[in-house]
Amino acid sequence: MVRVTQTSSACCPPPADEPDLRPVEGDEADEELAMYGKALGHPARVKIVRLLLRKNACICGDIVEELPLAQSTVSQHLKVLKEAGLIRGDVDGPRVCYCIEPRALRRIRALIGGL
Repeated sequence: MVRVTQTSSACCPPPADEPDLRPVEGDEADEELAMYGKALGHPARVKIVRLLLRKNACICGDIVEELPLAQSTVSQHLKVLKEAGLIRGDVDGPRVCYCIEPRALRRIRALIGGL
């Protein structure tokens, strides 16, 4: 069972309407796209992103129950996604709540569109 908490500004950012004017071509854009590709380069991490997108809220713990992986493995995948800026994870008492970083997903779409 996945526990879902109410969306909070601390964990789940509201959608930003401001456009991202960074270039989608060039060395920096290529490095950024490669970094996102590496972060999403494992099926378990893709599944985690899809899960967080479906729930559209902070998910506390229990992500493990959605995946056929050990807690330590899921934690490592969450760490990779967080370091890449694709998700946020904030402490909520004894739990860590995770949610998608919408700006990062929009950036990935723009970078791929620039290929």
